[in-house]
Amino acid sequence: MKRRLIAGAAALVVGMPTVVGMTTSSAAAAPVTGLPTTAFPLGQPGIPKSAHKSLAPGIDYFTVKHGTSKDGYTVSVIAGGKDFMTEATAQTQALAVQDAGMTPMIVKFTRPAVADFPAADFWMVRVGSWSLKDKDEAAKVVKELKKAGISSKVDYTGDDGFQTSGPWSMRVVTIDPRSFRGSFRSSLGTSVAKRETVSSMAKAAGAMIAVNGGFFDIHTLKNLRGDPTGLSVVGGKLLSEAVPGRIGLVLKGRTARITELSSSVVATTDGGGKAVVAGVNRVAKPDELVMYTEEFGAKTPKNDGAEAVLDASGKVIAVRSPGAAVTRGTRVLHGVGAAAEWLWEYATEGTTIQVKTTVTDLRTKRTIPLTPDTSIVAGAIGLVRGGQTAITAQRDGMANVNMILRRHPRTLAGVTASGKLILAVVDGRDPGKTVGASFIEAAQIMRWLGARDAINLDGGGSSVMVIGKKVVNRPSDGVERGVGDSLLVLPR
Repeated sequence: MKRRLIAGAAALVVGMPTVVGMTTSSAAAAPVTGLPTTAFPLGQPGIPKSAHKSLAPGIDYFTVKHGTSKDGYTVSVIAGGKDFMTEATAQTQALAVQDAGMTPMIVKFTRPAVADFPAADFWMVRVGSWSLKDKDEAAKVVKELKKAGISSKVDYTGDDGFQTSGPWSMRVVTIDPRSFRGSFRSSLGTSVAKRETVSSMAKAAGAMIAVNGGFFDIHTLKNLRGDPTGLSVVGGKLLSEAVPGRIGLVLKGRTARITELSSSVVATTDGGGKAVVAGVNRVAKPDELVMYTEEFGAKTPKNDGAEAVLDASGKVIAVRSPGAAVTRGTRVLHGVGAAAEWLWEYATEGTTIQVKTTVTDLRTKRTIPLTPDTSIVAGAIGLVRGGQTAITAQRDGMANVNMILRRHPRTLAGVTASGKLILAVVDGRDPGKTVGASFIEAAQIMRWLGARDAINLDGGGSSVMVIGKKVVNRPSDGVERGVGDSLLVLPR
């Protein structure tokens, strides 16, 4: 007969508390002009503490703080590398904790449903509860459990995504195109391959305001980890291909809009050959043809494939083995396997290969003209569409407990019905000072700020807002992190 955790072990089973906005009540203080007059959508009802500064015509900067700290520390058992598990695994782990002489708590929670992913129940096994000042006591329990062969960690309960009183600390910039006279632009810094701080990218471009952009590939070759994981267009040039159907922020001059996107790159030779270019400025997968642009900023990956170097007109000026630089004014078609054979057949010196690049707005089904004033920042998660919460976690590759439910620092971008751009950075991972936000809470915040459409950009230690030459938020790594790309607000 299988053992189950006995009642005398003080097992605790709880459901996931509500995380949607509570009903509002009368505010004790008037809101700052330019912010919503309704109560903050998270925590206890009330108008948040805030301050405002006008940075330029059409640009307003707000600091927003709300809530008080009531969360503390606990110890979470880890099974299979995760702190959440099936009920059966939780029972087994709880019995092991009990056999080690400690009192386990089994916590049941629900990862809530989002627009394209259903809800699911999970269980955690936890031991003890301590205040913020007693974190060291929780760490002692982790050491004792380790002696008993049980893997565990110290957890701040404010990170869970369950009901909390906060606090929240965020920075918000709104830009009204009706009076703003500058422009929006994306930047990958000095190269695609290299990660760079937002501060550095902002300084180089003379930006007034900057935030980090989308996610970047941390699982590729070490020297190529600045590559965005989604679509990137800088100055009308495609520098990273789309993940078809994922959402992005399209910037043109001083206008911004959010939509789902796809991209297509096709190479056609004057000898009748035609091939799909599967990727831009990334490592090729088996049998793929990829293209490296002069913005790549590193040697192409060395392998047994083939490369054709094209000049600005598409003329093949060299055919070579991989592993060399992409010189200024050139592009390199890089093939492995079947794609390398295609290059050897069609890409002889002196021939011409025309490369056609297309980016499509999947909402309108129209091609987006890639003009010099066009930028696109993607690799993000949809949060709000048409004024309603619409979290597309599965489509955008983030359908898991950690991203949907758990709280993290967040960088958010939204567009109002009147075309105003909203940039918000919610700080997190700072126990007692700010808890961050889950996807669901991020969507609530953006709706509160008036976004008709909103996306989640990269977050965690990447979340940063720069105004002038100063980082105005508190990056959770303690220092500003190098990132793949950034969104810039320029004075011209």
